[in-house]
Parts: sequence; structure tokens; C-alpha cells
Amino acid sequence: MNQFIMDVVIVGGGPSGLSAALVLGRSLRKVLIIDYNHPRNASTKRSHGYLTRDGISPVKFRQLAKEELKKYKTVNSIEDAVIDIEKKAGIFNITTKKGFNYQSRKVIFATGMKDQLPMIPGFIDVYGTSVFPCPYCDGWEHKNTKLAVFGNKVELFTYIKLISHWSKDLMVFTNGKCNLSDIQKNELKQHRIPLIETPIQEVQSVLSQLKKVILTDGRIIRRDGGFVMTNTVQSSNLPSKLGVEMDEKGRYQTKEHGLTNIDGIYIVGDATKGFAGIVGAASDGYETGIKINSELVEENWNKNLK
Repeated sequence: MNQFIMDVVIVGGGPSGLSAALVLGRSLRKVLIIDYNHPRNASTKRSHGYLTRDGISPVKFRQLAKEELKKYKTVNSIEDAVIDIEKKAGIFNITTKKGFNYQSRKVIFATGMKDQLPMIPGFIDVYGTSVFPCPYCDGWEHKNTKLAVFGNKVELFTYIKLISHWSKDLMVFTNGKCNLSDIQKNELKQHRIPLIETPIQEVQSVLSQLKKVILTDGRIIRRDGGFVMTNTVQSSNLPSKLGVEMDEKGRYQTKEHGLTNIDGIYIVGDATKGFAGIVGAASDGYETGIKINSELVEENWNKNLK
């Protein structure tokens, strides 16, 4: 066991984890980022909505962030996966896949979520390149084009209305019988949005650009791109094993500043928000970093009074 105790171990190296590390590094805290380098947005070519970084690739964003962190000598980063965490006498004992052990006073989970895509042949080829989950991230680039909307979740009708703000040429594919009400179906007709419940045989693309949606009845429908409602699951179940509570949508529940019901465990970014976006995730990390440093200051102050 490594007896050197970190102030904070951050599990996950996306925007929220890196942002927290920056604040904590500037607060002179001993920080270790443990990241296995399999981000949710790995297939995404460009990230949008972050002022001064609009359109940056996720890979480049992470590279720039890690480069900035290098000047803070108390912040270190390793490529590894955390497989177990135990809390003993107020200290977290952390075990990694590569067999290393670390100790820390606080732990931030910035592990995010994993998307579960529709089981449609060819879909993985277009996801993140011409079919996306978030219109705020990619709607502008596909405004006024022929779009497909894929999904059949409870929130489908709201999602369709949202996507229609960027393009009026929509076709909705539910890949089976949909759950929309008769009133909702009638509203789609009034807005001239076709609803297609026929199962999808496959989607075809050229250089990852969606071109055709092929139905099991033989119809071939041409589309320029699309948006999809994905199912999501947690990338890490360790917070759950530690006793962190989840809501009905499978998101970890937190109080203000990312604090969970387990003292010393914080969760930031998509793992608690579902989808925070790059700027929202970074904001989460910044806020949590400040909160943790304040707690550590208070703990050290009171300890020295004894």
C-alpha cells in the first residue's frame, strides 16, 4: 500500500474531472487523476457550446487541459482504471486495474455515462459523425437539412419538437410500434412530420455520413443526418457499491457542489446530470473543486486546534 495520502483522487479525466483538478491544483492540493481514456464522446469530431473553444475536437480539448495542468506540480495523472474503493478510518483506499493502490482524503467521480445505441446495422458508423444525441451540440451544423429522428422513449414527442427548431424537414423513425398518443400523432401530421413505425433493416452511410434509412418493407428513405435518443448507463458502478443513491433514471443523486450521501465522495458531470455538455461538465468540476478545498481548509484548521 502506498502510504502517501492524496488530498483528492479524481476518477475520470473528462471536462469535469480536469476542471476540478485545475481548481484543486491552484489550491495547492495533492491531486491524482485516474483515467482509462475511453471517453463517452470518443466518436465525436467536434464539441460545441464552450465559449473560446467552440468546434474543438474532444481529443484536442483534453490535450490542452492536460498541458495546462502540467505547471501545477501537485497534480498528477495516470492512465488506469479504478476497480475498487474502500473507506477506512476516514481515508479512501483505491485499487486500480494495473494493481496499484492509492489513498486519499476525498474522491471525485467524473466517470460519466455510456450511451447504448439502437441495435440497427450500420448505426455505429454514423453515430457521432452525422447522427447525434444533442441538438445544442450539433443542431446548428445540420440546420435546414433533411433529418431523421430516431427514438421511441417516453420523451419522444418533446424531443421531436426540439429538433424541429433546427429543421422543418424531419422524419421520425421509431423502429417499431410507437408510444405516442393519438393527439401527439395528429400534431405531427399538422406539422407535416412523417411518423414511420416500420422496423429499420439498416442505415447506410458514405464516409460515416448518413445517406439512407432502409426499412424492412423495402422502402429506402434518404436523409442527410439525424438525431437519436440513446439509452444511458453509468460508466462506473463503484459509487453504487459504496452506497451512493440513484434516481429513477439511473443517475447518481448529489446535493449541492456534487456531494453525495457518502461523506467524502463527490460526483460531477454526466454521471449525475445525465448529459451536462462540455461547458456544464467543466462548470460542475470547478464548483466541486472549490467546495472540496474549502472543506479541506476547515478540516486542517480544526485539526490544528486540538
